[in-house]
Amino acid sequence: MGMSAEGERAASPRDEEWPEAEKAEKLARGAALKWASGVFYRPEKLEGLGHYRRRETQRNSSIQSRLKSTVQSYLEGVSAGLEQLQSAAQEVQSVCQDLGAARWALLDSADHFQGLQQMRKLMEEHVQLASVVQVLPQIFSVHEVFSQILQLLHRQHLLEAHVELMMVEQLRDDILSQLHLRGLSSAQATVLSYFSGLQDLNESLAKQLWDIVGSSLRLVREDPVLFVTAVRIIEREEKIDDTLLLEATFLPPGRPKGWRQKFYQVLQDTITGARFHAPRMDAEGPGLAKHLAALQKDIVSELCVVKDLMVQCVPAHYNILSVCTATYHQALSSHLQEILREDLDKQGLFLLLEWALHVYHSPEMMGHPDLLPEVDVSALDPLMSSELVDQTERRYVMKVKASVFEWMQKTLEVEFKEWFREEEPETDHQGFFQSALPAIVMQMLNENIQVASLITDSLQQKIYNMALEELEAFLGRLREALVQCGKEHQQDRAVPKYYISHLLAVLNNNLALSNSVSSLHPDTACREVPASLQAALDRMQKKATQLLLEELLLDLQPLCLQLPSRKWLSGSQLVGSMCEVIDKYAKDFSRVRKPLFTLLLAESELLVANQYLRALLQRKMVCKSREERGQLCHRLLQDATQLRELFCGLGLERSQQSLEAVFALRELICLKDPALLSLEVLGFATKYPDVSDEHISTLLDIRGDVSKEVRHVVLEMMAQHPQDLPEGYRPIFSTILVPVPELPFCLRKGKCA
Repeated sequence: MGMSAEGERAASPRDEEWPEAEKAEKLARGAALKWASGVFYRPEKLEGLGHYRRRETQRNSSIQSRLKSTVQSYLEGVSAGLEQLQSAAQEVQSVCQDLGAARWALLDSADHFQGLQQMRKLMEEHVQLASVVQVLPQIFSVHEVFSQILQLLHRQHLLEAHVELMMVEQLRDDILSQLHLRGLSSAQATVLSYFSGLQDLNESLAKQLWDIVGSSLRLVREDPVLFVTAVRIIEREEKIDDTLLLEATFLPPGRPKGWRQKFYQVLQDTITGARFHAPRMDAEGPGLAKHLAALQKDIVSELCVVKDLMVQCVPAHYNILSVCTATYHQALSSHLQEILREDLDKQGLFLLLEWALHVYHSPEMMGHPDLLPEVDVSALDPLMSSELVDQTERRYVMKVKASVFEWMQKTLEVEFKEWFREEEPETDHQGFFQSALPAIVMQMLNENIQVASLITDSLQQKIYNMALEELEAFLGRLREALVQCGKEHQQDRAVPKYYISHLLAVLNNNLALSNSVSSLHPDTACREVPASLQAALDRMQKKATQLLLEELLLDLQPLCLQLPSRKWLSGSQLVGSMCEVIDKYAKDFSRVRKPLFTLLLAESELLVANQYLRALLQRKMVCKSREERGQLCHRLLQDATQLRELFCGLGLERSQQSLEAVFALRELICLKDPALLSLEVLGFATKYPDVSDEHISTLLDIRGDVSKEVRHVVLEMMAQHPQDLPEGYRPIFSTILVPVPELPFCLRKGKCA
């Protein structure tokens, strides 16, 4: 314990100075104890204690010797470093002494430096004067060189003239550069005045160069040497420009010249002026066609010259073929716009669209085998923009529309005159009446649509839409003409002589137009007829049918006026006469095609049924007895049966006939028990929903045996069961007006308030 305390007291000063050493010693002791406890954990292991002691003693001796060696080498290095530091300190002190001496020497020599500065200035002036003396002969010979350059230019020795010109320019620019560096800008005006002839010579040379470039297409075929010379001179000037711009210290007057850019501009102006600034030509018809054909031929020819000859005369970086192609393309685009500013007719507009959209890219022009593959205009903007194409197409459509209107109007006038001729209309191979109107109209419209398809699909669609609009308008004018013809016929039924035949021809023509309209559509998969056009066709058919039925009505009315009467009731040939009239018209109707014939039969049958019922209801005959009522029922049955058989024989099915209403009305009159009338009338009203209370009241009056109570019940039941017209129902009674019965409380007309 005492030793431990002494050891701690002895180690405390060292530990304070070297805490790391104490920590290392503790770690070493701990590691040694851990090792010893692991080796000697059994008593039998103590036998090898001597062996371990010897090994550790040898190991400690080896470590100590290495430590000593290492410390010794470190001590030797420190000693050498100290010696070097001492030597360096001595050398630094020596240098400081030498610098101090040099400083005092420089201070003593300051007066001598003033003289050397003056000597330097004199030397610089001498050098300048010497350089001036060297160039004096060149300066004095400048005007003589000017004369030589002018003579060379007159003899078109352009390369020699340009060499001399460059030498004089170099001399001038060197002088100006020196003046600029020394700030003697006032002297520059004198130098520029002395060298003023350079400007005229430059302009003279440039004029010859641009004349050569302007004639380049001819020169490369006849004498390419002159053109190549011009290009070489331009390239020399471009290199001088580039050098001066890179130095960026002094830029002589007139620089940069930019002659390469001027070369492109002159070439482009030459191309544009030669082909596209010609005097105003005839912008219509053959004149425009010849002009476009000449452009096509000349452009292909000149581009071939550029591709085969001019390309070989200029550096590759000029891209001369691409430049010329773009120039022709842009100039041609502007030229077409100028032409479009004229008031072109439809042929001119069509020709321009076809040429710009098809011919220009075809193998006949820019796709010519002699130009491919080097010439490619697909990368350039379109020759005509989409907006310009659309605008031109609309102008073309307007021109075609005016032409179509004019032709249709002439066709209509001819057709109108045909109606008043003293002969029947022509017939087809089946004997149906017709005229040339549908063929003329459809051929005209179809040709215009087909022609438009040669340009673009959009133009074809525009022409198609225009054609349908014009056809619809034409049908309206044709209908008006038909109405006018009908009015003139009303004034004199002998005019036109073959009025009915021409009406039938109009129906056949209208059907032909209706069947042909779908064929106009550019898309074969879409054959729908627009609703407005179909409505116009339907109105035309309806008007012609109406005029025919009016003719039939005029012939039937004298016979219908005799219905009903006692004479008719007792038996007469009245309905037989009506059948003869109907049969006569049916023979005329057979000159129209099947659907129209069926339509006319159905409309005629409806007209006959309507007129028969109208006569029966408006000029009502009251049965005075059961015998008269039976006689009336018998007459109604005979008449209705005879008329029905007539129409059935003509081809109209019973399901399509309206005469069934006569049979149904007869059943109401023949009913023996008036008390059952309410049910019968309800069934009748259900079958014919357009029948009114007035119609039923008139029928009850015709019976002559209906009491007020029964009448009230019947009318009350009708009021309780209003009927709606079903879809597709053909009205029969709604057009028949019956006389309004007098009010029952009125004793005399004069007494009514």
